[in-house]
Amino acid sequence: MNNNVAATSIGPLDIKRVMAALPHRYPMLLVDRVEELVIDQRITAIKAVSINEEFFQGHFPGRPIMPGVLQVEALAQAAGVLAVESLDLAGSGKLVYFMSIDGVKFRKPVEPGVLLKLEVEFVQKRSRVCKFAGKATLDGEVATECEFTAMIADPPGE
Repeated sequence: MNNNVAATSIGPLDIKRVMAALPHRYPMLLVDRVEELVIDQRITAIKAVSINEEFFQGHFPGRPIMPGVLQVEALAQAAGVLAVESLDLAGSGKLVYFMSIDGVKFRKPVEPGVLLKLEVEFVQKRSRVCKFAGKATLDGEVATECEFTAMIADPPGE
């Protein structure tokens, strides 16, 4: 991005705005709030991890831990909000699909009762394919990090 151009920052965005950007719904909606979104650059979002999440019943009894794949999904959903807002896709019905996930590292278990901070930035942005780098943190410590690529696609049936 040209450093001479002022970045447009929006946020915080509540759950209604998140749901307007993403097609996901309970139990698969994993972004509860957006703290900050800088158009064409980055997003900081929050996932409130509750013991009431369905996956904790079986992962693992006696030692509840949020599955790593769901942590990556939460990062991808935050990236989806960033893409929808940056590419002005809200209301278009277009979807953001995973194409690849690279370099995933799980560094710290995510347990119930925490606020998982989701930080994602554009690495590369094109009209239909975007690459992102993301990390999920707990109190400033990295729990999960990865890079992933996503495709902007038309809604089903089109």
